[in-house]
Amino acid sequence: MKIVIIIAFRDFKDEEYFVPQEIFDKAGAEIKVASNRLGVAQGVEGGEVNVDIKLSDLNVSEFDAIVFIGGAGAPKNLDNQDSYRIAKDAVAQNKLLCAICISPAILAKAGVLKGKRATVWTSALNKKAKKALEENGAIYQKDPIVQDGKIITADGPSVAKEFAEKIIDLLK
Repeated sequence: MKIVIIIAFRDFKDEEYFVPQEIFDKAGAEIKVASNRLGVAQGVEGGEVNVDIKLSDLNVSEFDAIVFIGGAGAPKNLDNQDSYRIAKDAVAQNKLLCAICISPAILAKAGVLKGKRATVWTSALNKKAKKALEENGAIYQKDPIVQDGKIITADGPSVAKEFAEKIIDLLK
């Protein structure tokens, strides 16, 4: 099992990275971390992670699962053509494509959620991500975790453990 976890270089959501990373590690997965920059990425709560691969250099064919992490930095650092290419390549190559928190909006903008059921973080004050899903043809569901074929979306840190366990179950 080879998994690449994609995080924003600044302000990724710590829990959404560290909880799945630990579960993937315990399951014996080989894990790489990709981001918009090389170096030491920093989470919203101060967690630090060494980045192995720049998004622009990521080759989807080398992995079984591609996992996008959310957090305040995701829209600023990951909502770009590199991420869109990665999402499209993952679908084209029949890889497991996963996104948590606000990052399902990136998948939607890449065009890979058209006609697919998905969830995303949303709040009473901020419905931008939900709107991005709907505007790009996704079928928004208010569930904490939604699987549609080989695409798994989750709505935030409270389900990070279940999100990671579902990914491992599908890889086995």
